[in-house]
Amino acid sequence: MLDSVGFIGAGMMASALMDGLIAKKTISDPSSITCSDIWHPSLERAAAKGYNTSPTNDKVCQNAKTAIILAVKPNIIEKVCQDIMSASGSAGESSSSQQDALIISIAAGITLTSLQSYLPGRRVIRVMPNTPCLVGEAASGYALGSLATDSDRAIVQAIFGSVGVAMEVEEKLLDAVTGLSGSGPAYVFQFIEALSDGGVRVGLPRDVATRLAAQTVKGAAEMVLSTGKHPGELKDGVTSPGGTTIAGVEALERGSFRATTISAVKAATRRSLQLGGVVSSEDIERKYNL
Repeated sequence: MLDSVGFIGAGMMASALMDGLIAKKTISDPSSITCSDIWHPSLERAAAKGYNTSPTNDKVCQNAKTAIILAVKPNIIEKVCQDIMSASGSAGESSSSQQDALIISIAAGITLTSLQSYLPGRRVIRVMPNTPCLVGEAASGYALGSLATDSDRAIVQAIFGSVGVAMEVEEKLLDAVTGLSGSGPAYVFQFIEALSDGGVRVGLPRDVATRLAAQTVKGAAEMVLSTGKHPGELKDGVTSPGGTTIAGVEALERGSFRATTISAVKAATRRSLQLGGVVSSEDIERKYNL
């Protein structure tokens, strides 16, 4: 169980994380969570759930003993980090306890090198969550900064494990995480929509088709996760010789379903690299084989 956690930024992703921490009893009491935001409706929603709130960041820095999550847009990360350093520098005798708080950033494209330059001497971890965090089913990748410890790894696992799955990767692979699980929900939404369209094409009502399509994807995903079997093995278990499923699989292959999906992950990964400052196509091809 964690002591106290702060959130700078109280939007949808931060709200989902706060709620997950309480739902999974990772934090025992809502009053052990403090959040700040410039948008008052976000603070009002948080306050209604019993969280401490503030329009400024100093209270977050003062209250959070375990970790501070930076849940803000990338363009204000440097300013937020300045607030954190100012708060710890002006805290007097309490500064050592504030310095103990792990800093976790979920701001897209902000590297550990940048975070560590903005927050000298602080332990930092960079995380790439995804939108299913909002329903407690996130797939998050994270990378540790140079000063982060095994205890910090456990903290980030506890926080992001409360809303799904969190997996550690090298920072250079976080762009790949972005291309796969960060952008992946959009691909899956498109697939569900396409399945639903197919159902409508063969006569099903739209509401029935969409519900069946979404539940099919949910159930198939759970089979992969719960059995530990390779997806190809599970696919083979459904495709009887000369049957309906293999006919459908053949149609997907004719449409280059696999190759198109792989290309989508590669394209999103390339774009993530570009947004992170790797703008040269030659560098992306040479260094990252994309």
